[in-house]
Amino acid sequence: MGEEEDGAAYFGVVSVFNPPEADVLVLVGVVVAVELELEPLDPQPAASSSAEQAIAALHVDWRTVPRHFLTGAELSATELHALLDRALELKAAPLSCKALAGCSVALIFQKPSTRTRISFEVGVHELGGHPVVLRADELQLSRGEALRDTAYVLSRHVSAVGVRTGPDVTLQELAQYSSVPVVNMLTALHHPCQALADLLTLREAYETLEGVRVAYVGDGNNVARSLALLGTLAGMHVAVASPSGYTLDEQAPLPVLEGARGTLELHADPRAAVRDAQAVYADVWVSMGDEATAAERRAALAPYVLDDALLDAAAPGAFAMHDLPAHPGEEISAEVLYGGRQRIWDQAENRRHAQKALLELLVTPAPGSSSP
Repeated sequence: MGEEEDGAAYFGVVSVFNPPEADVLVLVGVVVAVELELEPLDPQPAASSSAEQAIAALHVDWRTVPRHFLTGAELSATELHALLDRALELKAAPLSCKALAGCSVALIFQKPSTRTRISFEVGVHELGGHPVVLRADELQLSRGEALRDTAYVLSRHVSAVGVRTGPDVTLQELAQYSSVPVVNMLTALHHPCQALADLLTLREAYETLEGVRVAYVGDGNNVARSLALLGTLAGMHVAVASPSGYTLDEQAPLPVLEGARGTLELHADPRAAVRDAQAVYADVWVSMGDEATAAERRAALAPYVLDDALLDAAAPGAFAMHDLPAHPGEEISAEVLYGGRQRIWDQAENRRHAQKALLELLVTPAPGSSSP
C-alpha cells in the first residue's frame, strides 16, 4: 500500500517490455485507487524546526492504527523528503532529540548483523529509549510459538518492533497482529532502511535528489529493489544492470509508488547502466542463504565488478556506493572500496541518522495527543 490521501489507498502494478534492438527494459506503471473511510486526525501545533514541522504534520494518530515500515511504499514523496530533512538535523545534533524517552524498542535478529544492529541499538539510545535486542534462539518463536502471539506480547511491552529475518511473510504476519509500529530491518525482498541511508548519502553529496542518476550493478536483490522503490519516489533516475536470472523483474514484481517522479531502467550491460550516473552501487554476489549456489552466482556476476574502469564510464565525479559487508576482489575492487572515489563509510554511518528520523516519525505521538 502506498500513499493514503483523501481516503484513497493506492496500489501500483508494473508491466515490463523489451523494445527491439534495445538494451533497456521499460517499466510502465498503472495505479489503482481504492476508496477508504478514514477518521480525521487531531489538529497538530507547530514544531520547533521546519523539518520537525513537516514530520509532525505527517504523523498518524497512534490511537487508530500503527504506522509500519515494511517496504518503503508506506511513505509518500513528501514524507520521504521530510524524513531526510530531519535525518540531516539529527546527524548535525545527534543528542538533540529524546523522542523515545521512557520507551523500549524490540530488535529481533533472525539473521546476523553488524551495521543494522549497531545503528539501531545506538540510535534508539540516542533518542532516549532502551533497545531490547532479541536473537532468534532467545524467543519462543524458535520452539514454535505463533507469530500472532509474539506480536500480541511485544505490543504490551515495547513502543516499536524491528525485525531482521528472511521470508517477507514473517514480517507481514507480525505487523498484521502488532499494535505498535513494525520496522523492516531486512527481509529477502526488501531492505528499506538501507535505502533511506543511501538516499541520505546522495542528498549530502548533491543537496537534492531530484534528477540524480544512480546505477546499481549486480544481483537484483533486496538492496536493489529498495533503492529502486525509494529512489524513484524521491525523484531519482535509477538504472539496474543484472545478468539474466538475477534481474529485479524476474524475482518479484516491482510496484509503482503514487507520487514517484523518478524513472527505473533495467539493463544487461553494466557500462550502459552507468552512463551519466552520478553514483555507482554494488552489493555482494553471494548473500546470506545463497551459499549453495555461490560458484554459479560468481560466474554469472563476474562482468559486474565496480572498479575504477566502471567509475570512469560514469559521469565525471561519480562515486561508489556499497551497503556492506564487501568482498574486495569480487563485486568491488579494493582500490575503489578503500580509495577516494567512494562514500561507502558515509552510508554505513547514515543508517543511524536515517533510522532515528524514521523511528521519530513512527513512534512519537502526534503533538497534543496523550501518550499510549
